[in-house]
Amino acid sequence: MESARTFLFILFAFLTFLIYNAWQEDNKPEPVTKPPIEASLEDYAPQVTQSNNQTQSELSTDLSAELPSAVENTVINELTKNHRKPVEVITDTLRVLISPVSGNFISAELLDYKETLKSDSLPINILENRNGRTFLALSGLFGQGAPDYKNTKAIFSSEQTRYELKENKDSLEVDFKWINPKGVEYTKRFIFYRGQYLTDVKYLVKNNSSEKIANRMFTSIRRDMLAPENEISEGFGMQSYLGPAYYTADSKYTKYKFDDLLEKDLSDQTKDGWIALLQHYFVTAWVPQSDTDNKIDTTKDEGKAGVVQIRLTQDWQWIEPQQTAEFAARFYVGPKIQADLEKIAKGLELTVDYGFLWWIGQPIFYLLVFFQGFVINWAAAIILVTLAIKTILYPLARAQYRSFAKMRLLQPKMAAMKERYGSDRQQMSMKMMELYKTEKVNPLGGCFPLLIQMPVFIALYWVLQESVQLRHAPFMLWITDLSVKDPYFVLPLLMGASMYLMQKMQPTAPTMDPMQQKMMQMMPVFMTVFFVFFPAGLVLYWLMNNLISIAQQLYITNQFNKEMEAKKK
Repeated sequence: MESARTFLFILFAFLTFLIYNAWQEDNKPEPVTKPPIEASLEDYAPQVTQSNNQTQSELSTDLSAELPSAVENTVINELTKNHRKPVEVITDTLRVLISPVSGNFISAELLDYKETLKSDSLPINILENRNGRTFLALSGLFGQGAPDYKNTKAIFSSEQTRYELKENKDSLEVDFKWINPKGVEYTKRFIFYRGQYLTDVKYLVKNNSSEKIANRMFTSIRRDMLAPENEISEGFGMQSYLGPAYYTADSKYTKYKFDDLLEKDLSDQTKDGWIALLQHYFVTAWVPQSDTDNKIDTTKDEGKAGVVQIRLTQDWQWIEPQQTAEFAARFYVGPKIQADLEKIAKGLELTVDYGFLWWIGQPIFYLLVFFQGFVINWAAAIILVTLAIKTILYPLARAQYRSFAKMRLLQPKMAAMKERYGSDRQQMSMKMMELYKTEKVNPLGGCFPLLIQMPVFIALYWVLQESVQLRHAPFMLWITDLSVKDPYFVLPLLMGASMYLMQKMQPTAPTMDPMQQKMMQMMPVFMTVFFVFFPAGLVLYWLMNNLISIAQQLYITNQFNKEMEAKKK
């Protein structure tokens, strides 16, 4: 039976796709974590020369692993040597640590997102710099005597070692100050906002020297290539992207994979733009001030593949004696929430990546958010989205199940053909095609709707995989997190049972090869095994899809049978 062959082909193609993705994830090379490298600094402007007697010692980013606290243990060795502690800043959404050495972020905890569902779980730390891990958000100024990240003599001072956003304030301003030997005053200002994961980072430069100076601001993200321990996916198949990304005026949103970076360093010029490091559910990004000509490049630890860096460098600014200048960028470290990201920079919302089927995934996501606004529970929203999708695809379902019903009526005639023509497969095929033509039956009519549904299923997979809203979102009873697999496998078993029932409701031609029949019978078992590893939210969608399909088939088949009885009368 052609429709059965096509059905098998579609399912096997889909399963092969999942297996291939899983194989790629399991067999990709595991990089060795090494101490971070020092990126090659861009030469200063031709008119600016570096003093021969100026010395710079490289900032060591090896972190102390002796202190267990997430707040206290990310102390750079350089700070320990100078008996300095990082400055702690707390808002209603963030708890960050800022190093006085060059004033860089070395820790960022998201207070609304826990590492696990356990009641004593700590907030997830995106800038994880302990236990051999490296993840730093760096910023500084290039130029003679400027506080770039190699200049460990540029140790900033702040009025306090701990800042906290007050309840009656919407923003918190934290200043770090440093004066170089020539009297140039550098103020690095951090502005935090209530309810946001966005921080404004500004350099206010006051040239108190007698010479004209030039500075340019850089921002970078430096990270090892290992998956975050608290974000390793338990699912099977397609995995969320982990790695650098950037945006330019010409190439728009582009992912620059670790493998690509290891083969060739990136170098691009752009107006505006941004850089980011993506991981499952979260993103770290630097967005420069607008209307600047920027350079985006990458560096790597040659031959070690341990640590990589993506950097964005703004244009030079000249600062006359006794004049001031401002350099600015925005730093985001937080969840991949489209509504927030699109307000920060053009294209930043694209870091919520729905793959090549984004044009299907995007409206599905909006529909999911729309329903969740009414029912509050994300699982209930998934059920309503399933109902909506099945309603939209009802014309296809009607064609599919009417085709099944017609094929079922032809089974006695097809059985008679098999008995008459026996093993003459060529003659049997010819007679079957004549029968289909006479009875106006399309043998592929039951498979085309299934083919249409596969892109919807894959798009929804990405929506559920990428939506941070589903992380730790409960359903009911034992299902406390829709983003991970069902711990007791109840949903996959129910899904398998519903698929078995659907299979029994579909016509089976007597001409089907015995091997095909066995494969069809085993298909619910195969699919159940695969769905055991899928996120509970996705299995819930497929289970509801099957149950609604069964109800639709019963209704459509009943209507068809009534039509046939009416014609006989």
